[in-house]
Amino acid sequence: MTRKTIRILLADDHSLVRQGFRRILEAHPDLEIVGEAANGREAMEKAGRLQPDVVVMDVAMPELNGIEATRRICESSPRTRVLALSMHRDSVYVREILRAGARGYLLKDAFDADLVSAVRAVARGEGYIASAVADCVLADYRQHVSDPVDLLTAREREVLQLIAEGKTNKEIASLLNLSVYTVDAHRGRIMEKLNLHSAGELVRFALRKGIID
Repeated sequence: MTRKTIRILLADDHSLVRQGFRRILEAHPDLEIVGEAANGREAMEKAGRLQPDVVVMDVAMPELNGIEATRRICESSPRTRVLALSMHRDSVYVREILRAGARGYLLKDAFDADLVSAVRAVARGEGYIASAVADCVLADYRQHVSDPVDLLTAREREVLQLIAEGKTNKEIASLLNLSVYTVDAHRGRIMEKLNLHSAGELVRFALRKGIID
């Protein structure tokens, strides 16, 4: 089965950077560069006219920055998806451009293969966060989220309750028809997401949140 061509608009105020991205992306037959923009305003105009599948968007650009350009593109061209590229690992940049509607965030020093993978993932409607900024995104989200329980998946909330009720990994595995290894992985992620460090802390958290009584 031939892969559908992904149409890409490159938005960066440095022409050398755009040339580098173009070279990396056009080496793949399923990726086509349909336009380039040197600032956020130009990116908006070209996104509206060309209707690309993906805009590779620099966060910091003159005249109109990538965050505001992303917000406007997502409003006016909802079928176009934005992949943010930046030199910044700072969580504030990540948070703001994701809030503006970007589907992914990649650092400019990423490997070529990461850029290609990120463009394809975003084109499919998936999210893509560079591993180098994933920890700061989680920490930032934990800080700004209204309720830490919201960080957990439905399965993790289920496992949290059973742990808090005093059940062993083996008992939980049997109840949920999972492997003990999977339950242990869930337990680890729950502790990490909630910033808890012992079973006692976990039980107290569950009591405080009304998960158990």
